[in-house]
Amino acid sequence: MPLLISNLSVPFDQPIENVYTLAKEKAKIPKGIPAKCYIAKTSLDARKQAQKGIRRVYTIGIELGSPTLEEETASRCDSAVRYRPPLQPLHPIHGKEKLKGRPVIIGFGPGGMFAALLLAREGYRPIVLERGEPLSKRVGAVERYWKTGILSPESNVQFGEGGAGTFSDGKLTTRIGDNRCEYVLREFYKHGAPEEILQLAKPHIGTDRLRKVVAAIREEILRLGGEIRFQTRLTGIRSNASGLSCLETSSYLLETNAAILAIGHSARDTFQMLAEKGIPMEQKPFSVGVRVEQLQSVIDKGLYGEFAGSPLLPKGEYQFSWRQGQEAVYTFCMCPGGFVVPAASEPESITTNGMSEFARNQLNANSALVVSVTPEQVGTGILDGVTFQRRLEKTAFRLGGGNGMAPGQDAVRFLNGKAGINSAVTPSYALGVRDADFSQVFDKRICKLLREGLERFERQTTGFTGGKNGNPSAVLTGVETRTSSPVRILRGGDFQSTGMNGLYPCGEGAGYAGGIMSAAVDGLRVAEAVISRFSEK
Repeated sequence: MPLLISNLSVPFDQPIENVYTLAKEKAKIPKGIPAKCYIAKTSLDARKQAQKGIRRVYTIGIELGSPTLEEETASRCDSAVRYRPPLQPLHPIHGKEKLKGRPVIIGFGPGGMFAALLLAREGYRPIVLERGEPLSKRVGAVERYWKTGILSPESNVQFGEGGAGTFSDGKLTTRIGDNRCEYVLREFYKHGAPEEILQLAKPHIGTDRLRKVVAAIREEILRLGGEIRFQTRLTGIRSNASGLSCLETSSYLLETNAAILAIGHSARDTFQMLAEKGIPMEQKPFSVGVRVEQLQSVIDKGLYGEFAGSPLLPKGEYQFSWRQGQEAVYTFCMCPGGFVVPAASEPESITTNGMSEFARNQLNANSALVVSVTPEQVGTGILDGVTFQRRLEKTAFRLGGGNGMAPGQDAVRFLNGKAGINSAVTPSYALGVRDADFSQVFDKRICKLLREGLERFERQTTGFTGGKNGNPSAVLTGVETRTSSPVRILRGGDFQSTGMNGLYPCGEGAGYAGGIMSAAVDGLRVAEAVISRFSEK
């Protein structure tokens, strides 16, 4: 990695050549010295568009052909110019303990996928067990559900190759500070993601391109000696005095003393099995609410003002939160130019999610509008959070008419306590939306916070309740319940379960990640722990 020149704020329509010139001036690079410039990171600042116009903020990379010269150049400049050494590949030191069989990974979402990729590259020939189908079949099963309402409990938006993120916006943002994040981004790029994911402050792949990336990573794992067994569900675990000894699956027994548990946040039957086996777990906070859907043009106008519609600007997006004491309401998983999609994994249930393709060119924007739920608010049992989620999903199914339609209500009517939809925003939920009243789904606390969020967020940008500009009211479709896992499978500093040696809880389902990037990074960290303990031979 070269010199990095950060905080270069320019008008959003400034030619990039001018930005490169500005970067070289800030780095005090004399004219005539060969310098390769490119965008290392860029973000948009529309907060002061009314006063100063919309700005684009860049971090520019400059290569001078010599690390020594780059370091010396950085030492003569202020803190906005720094030298960063090249990204080193991951090559963890191999342990000495003998593996019994091969390492097994349960789940092929981001956590399991990157764990398998690293193990395969290091010669461990991992076996991946995935309860769902490969993408070629999974996409068909999901599309049939969206057209007919006929759900496949084992191959759906939550289960199958790529995990839940495969049917989403493909967001690659995270709040964790870990150097492995860049490794993950570069692997996505290497396997077919657009180069801009290495540059944008808020990168996304889009569900259409993410599927191709997932398939490419799978092929590399197979080429390196790994194995992926689809439609194979974990049903039990066995142990001896040393720890994990065998996995029970829906088809056979599999001996191993190293298993990475990357099961995803919706593997409720697996949570139940683990609880019955006495694997230490605890409740953790999660959130529930609705999908709020607005016209993308209204969001763009609210953020960009007179510049809305410029081809130089991305689709407008937002992220809002409000907290009062321990109570919180916030937006989550915003999908510009996307769809609200049916995302259930159990029969007679309604669960929503958001999805965008790479182009983000649909009429509506949507995001989750959710309220925090603490363990104290759902009960004392380890799986009471699951019970709470299920109750909301079953209620939504009933209010939708019992045929796959989702309950819907426009934001203004929700604020005024009136059922139904009267808005120019057409819901995009594939199975249709039925007029309903969300006060029949959520308790008074959740309804109060959802209303508070709608009113407060409208003050920050139009598109929620219509506001003073006569914009159409947003439409609410519910319910949104799979924001994160309601449990955490406890692990120690060695990444192993505190109750079973050789079992490695991993990723979002285990309660240690939230989204594609953090789950992928956790998969790498757990794989490194396995590698540092065991020999590959």
